[in-house]
Amino acid sequence: MTVSRRNFIKKACLSGACICGFNTLSGVNITNNAETPDDDRSAAMFRKWISEILTNLDNNLPETEIRKLVKSASVAHYQNLNMDVSLAPYIGKMDDFIRFIEKEWGWIFSYEDNGKVILADENKSACVCPLINKHKDNKYPALCFCSEGFAEMMFSKVNGNPVKATVISSIQRGNEKCVYRIVLKE
Repeated sequence: MTVSRRNFIKKACLSGACICGFNTLSGVNITNNAETPDDDRSAAMFRKWISEILTNLDNNLPETEIRKLVKSASVAHYQNLNMDVSLAPYIGKMDDFIRFIEKEWGWIFSYEDNGKVILADENKSACVCPLINKHKDNKYPALCFCSEGFAEMMFSKVNGNPVKATVISSIQRGNEKCVYRIVLKE
């Protein structure tokens, strides 16, 4: 079964398991149709609360702490998607996995250091993070650390050994596109 990136990510966040109510930040409504005005006010409060945290992280914590905090939250998204099961056919088959991502997600890959480093370009002109994509005018650079964590877990699983992923270009950080640097072997 072929799974597009859109459906792959959508499945996770629409299920309501995104950590800390990030799904409300994206405007996803997972409540029943019997919403009351109090529910609307609560959703608005969650969006504002999370927005304030994300906006102010850079002002109050060093980058190493922000990275550690937000990156660790990526496990919720990874587990919600049941990624270990989805990635099982690709374990030890990095080339097959990369071909899948190129074909289904439209990513562009290049290599450095004799294939020990992968540069993974999402090849999109807009941030595709399902947690914030409905709020394109807002910038939350700290969320890119969540993407780092997700990429790290995903590529580590396929690689069979830990990898190090770093976002080196990000729309949320003012760049034209999102690019990951994935170190397979140090």
